[in-house]
Amino acid sequence: MSAPNGPQTGRPPTRAENGMIATSHHLASQAGLTALEEGGSAVDAAIAANAVLSVVYPHMAGLGGDGFWLIHDPDESAVQALNASGPAGDEASREFYRERGQDSIPDRGPEAALTVPGAVDGWRETHDAYGELEWSSLFESAIGYARDGMPVSRSVADWIVEDVPVFEEYPSTHDIFLPDGSPPAVGDRIKQPDLADSLEVIAEQGARAGFYEGDIAERICEDLHDRGSPLRSDDFANFEAEWVDPITTTYRGYTVHEFPPNTQGFAALQILNLIEEFDVASWGDGTVEYYHHLAEAVKVAFADRDEWLTDPDFVDIPVDELTAKKYADERRDLIESDSALEMGAVDPGIEFSGDTDRVDDQGGDTVYFCAVDEDGLAVSVIQSIYHDFGSGVIGGDTGIIMQNRGSFFSLDDDHPNRLEPGKRTFHTLIPAMLTEGDDPYLLYGTMGGEGQPQTHAAMVTRLVDFGYDVQQAIEAPRWLMGRTWGTESRDLSLEGRISDEVIRGLRVRGQPTKVLADWDDNMGHAQAIRFDRERGWLEGGADPRGDGAALGY
Repeated sequence: MSAPNGPQTGRPPTRAENGMIATSHHLASQAGLTALEEGGSAVDAAIAANAVLSVVYPHMAGLGGDGFWLIHDPDESAVQALNASGPAGDEASREFYRERGQDSIPDRGPEAALTVPGAVDGWRETHDAYGELEWSSLFESAIGYARDGMPVSRSVADWIVEDVPVFEEYPSTHDIFLPDGSPPAVGDRIKQPDLADSLEVIAEQGARAGFYEGDIAERICEDLHDRGSPLRSDDFANFEAEWVDPITTTYRGYTVHEFPPNTQGFAALQILNLIEEFDVASWGDGTVEYYHHLAEAVKVAFADRDEWLTDPDFVDIPVDELTAKKYADERRDLIESDSALEMGAVDPGIEFSGDTDRVDDQGGDTVYFCAVDEDGLAVSVIQSIYHDFGSGVIGGDTGIIMQNRGSFFSLDDDHPNRLEPGKRTFHTLIPAMLTEGDDPYLLYGTMGGEGQPQTHAAMVTRLVDFGYDVQQAIEAPRWLMGRTWGTESRDLSLEGRISDEVIRGLRVRGQPTKVLADWDDNMGHAQAIRFDRERGWLEGGADPRGDGAALGY
């Protein structure tokens, strides 16, 4: 039931009985719904949707990126996690870049493409475990939009304008996204025939033979290696997605499932642990007390995140200790109700042994989507190519934009996230799930780098503490403590719908507030599906900050 005092924008939640999918683009949602209606599983729907997102949301998703999955299996009454993020190539070392006179990895270009894209093998692994439809059928919509053309949406149009300088530097992306030499308008048609060909190969031959061990990997690496990338086709062939255990805490009787390192999921758990002992409901949503305490919890949690997060195969990260309730009880003393900590100046509670600089910039463009099928299989998925349009370069004639996630590695020898061959970098990507007993209750997530753990906290508190429905929780004004995409300052950014009086109160407490647009893209595109078992519905929501939809049947 909607909270009577919650936001009412005229966009209600979607309610359906049998199956549902929510994504950040309506065409992807439609592809997923079609898969569900044809008897496909939630995994089938998610793969079909992700394939379409790789075409119609090319600034945020793609075959050249990584993915992370949380899956609740009703037969096992358990949540599983699949890490489909790729490691640095065998030739990708700190010396590789130093020999080229670089003290940091370039943000864009072929040298920024140094990690294996993992998303496609994530599709294979989850389909092998839970697929019901034929693999090839999952790519029909994506191939059609790539070959015949996709309509330019608002978000794509806006980001193409932002990235004109990137496209002008790299002709392969320029020819696609600036077809007449200027940015397309909303509703214009963009065709990607090379990407259609690659999708057809993957559909016909499968992920391993078609992508990782075949001609596509060879063509990508032959082109990029000649232009400075350390990636080789053997790096692709040697990669496989990995099943891992999710990490958990509890919040007011629900179990919260997040993704373990190499992602920032433990920061999301820490934020909830820190605020659980406060009477959040008594503050009320949208109040000075609400925003202030959540911002302070973020500062405390991010101190540990920035100190520790990297590939756990290379650093022994004390995740159990960092996510323990006892540890949160100790760290909560740092939060004062009438004054603000300085973002980035909070000491970690547990120090890394190396002499490190803090993690610097966690921006990135991403898609989050979730699905539930008629059998109750529930999936929460996130996928990204890191920066908007990733590295800005396409691998050969494949039409595949390569991610630049590896540019986040440090070349500092003592940094926990230092570059090493075969290592996965720090990831911001975190799909999330709440369960109630053995049953799923909420699938949720968002794009937005620094903002992802913060929006997770917003979603949970607004649903659990304030009784909002999922659409209300998604649409309520959001905040972001730290850097928004492309900025240097560490502000408390607030959407413009937050009142002047609340902003004044936050400034009085010392928060470095910055007011953004009423509906700001930097706050991310969140989606969610809630199980309303009392009334027998799936309740879905999609973010109006994006171009998505929640669809069910």
